[in-house]
Amino acid sequence: MQQLSGLDQGFLALETPNSPMHIAGLCFYDPSTAAEPFSFERIRQGIEDRLHLARTFRQRLVEVPMSLDRAYWIEDPDFDLDYHLRHVAVPSPGDWHSLMTMAARIASYPLDRSRPLWEFYVIEGLDNVDWLPKGSFATLVKIHHAAIDGVSSNDILFALTDLTPEGRNIEPPRKRWVPERLPGAGELLVRTALTTAVAPFKLFEGGARLASSLIGSVARLPKYREDPPPAPFQAPRTPLNVPVSAQRVWDGAIFPLDTVKRIRKAVEGATVNDVVLAVCAGALRRWLDKHHSLPDRSLIAFAPISVRNEKEKGALGNQVSGMLVSIATDIADPMERLAAVRRNTEKSKSFINAVGARALTDYTRFVPSATAAMATRLYTRMKAAESHSPIFNCVITNVPGPQIPLYTLGNRLEAQIGFGPIFDGMGLLLAIFSYDGTISIGVSSCRRIMPDVADFVRFLEDSLNDLAAAADAVPGKDAPAAEKAEAPAPRKKAPRRRAGAIPPVESAVG
Repeated sequence: MQQLSGLDQGFLALETPNSPMHIAGLCFYDPSTAAEPFSFERIRQGIEDRLHLARTFRQRLVEVPMSLDRAYWIEDPDFDLDYHLRHVAVPSPGDWHSLMTMAARIASYPLDRSRPLWEFYVIEGLDNVDWLPKGSFATLVKIHHAAIDGVSSNDILFALTDLTPEGRNIEPPRKRWVPERLPGAGELLVRTALTTAVAPFKLFEGGARLASSLIGSVARLPKYREDPPPAPFQAPRTPLNVPVSAQRVWDGAIFPLDTVKRIRKAVEGATVNDVVLAVCAGALRRWLDKHHSLPDRSLIAFAPISVRNEKEKGALGNQVSGMLVSIATDIADPMERLAAVRRNTEKSKSFINAVGARALTDYTRFVPSATAAMATRLYTRMKAAESHSPIFNCVITNVPGPQIPLYTLGNRLEAQIGFGPIFDGMGLLLAIFSYDGTISIGVSSCRRIMPDVADFVRFLEDSLNDLAAAADAVPGKDAPAAEKAEAPAPRKKAPRRRAGAIPPVESAVG
């Protein structure tokens, strides 16, 4: 048995019927590269052969009665692979809208806590998604956030994929998998009593370490007194920051990475992540203006930061901190907005480095599980999100992916679009994922807040076009004629890409 960390338990505590706390990825595959025809049975066998490559697959939760302590992971004694695998088809006409409507419905339902917290859907019927080759299929992987973070989700991706169509030899597990006995309530309460007995000593030790880290950081903070980065509860009110409904909406756009890299060269020191933040900010400006709700002050985004080290690769759970960034939605000019975003991300990164990103997550171990769960239920029941300034307006998470083609059983991965959880007071998550010369922006919200999610995706495309045009017009930053002629490709016109390595994506939050 392995006990959850305080942060992982927090994702369980945040979960309500309207706010399931899972993440998801929608992957698109071209079967023409595979030696054998696509079939659901081949996919099932491929997953069964790789179950031992990621611990998430066969571990389930055991929750302590009355949430008196953090839950535990155990090897599920009743593991049934066929429960987790689903074979579905997109309803007619099988176009992009039908696909994303179905994906959003799948994402709306919470995972069953009595089983390992993941589901895997194989989706057919995509012949009217016009940027995909005929016969293409998709997979939708849905995993609880308590089990993985953005970086460890890449571990799942690599467990299920190969670097060539021919695949790789999957080494069998070194030892036979053995399920664990499901502990009874009495045993869990005894463990809780023992944990409670040593808690004061751990509190003293951890509190001293955290205090030492914060005290040591104070000397590095004076320069932020006059121009501090955003703080919680300083974000302006918007239609995004209200209680959420249970019905999710999910959509996304896929752009050429080369276009984003070309834009970043127009502003000294700008990164790929800065450009993506500026694109998202431009789309938010348009969407809020459409709803007559664009505030005078800039929106504040929360950007997760991985603090997972080499020793923690492959481990369950989350190793993340984060920073608050002003994304300059109050600036209309695209280049001025990008320059402001660059300054703001640099300031926020510098501040979080001064404080210590990992130290900011240590407090979670001191929050009692029952208290956190009760506070979440009370917050939701009282609709408290309507009575205070937002902690932040949205989440923008950037996970750099591999810049070479990946294959599953010989089927070439064409693109991936991410999904993440929302909750009361924070109704928009933008999931950025780069892969093999493309960069995708997945849009997660709910039907109450963003019924017009397709408009928001179009605004993302418009925002990138505006930035590209402004970048090409910057004096002294002329791009080669061939690059100028290249228009940002929207989702439905994603280009076919040649195989081969492309330099890794830079990330301002990596």
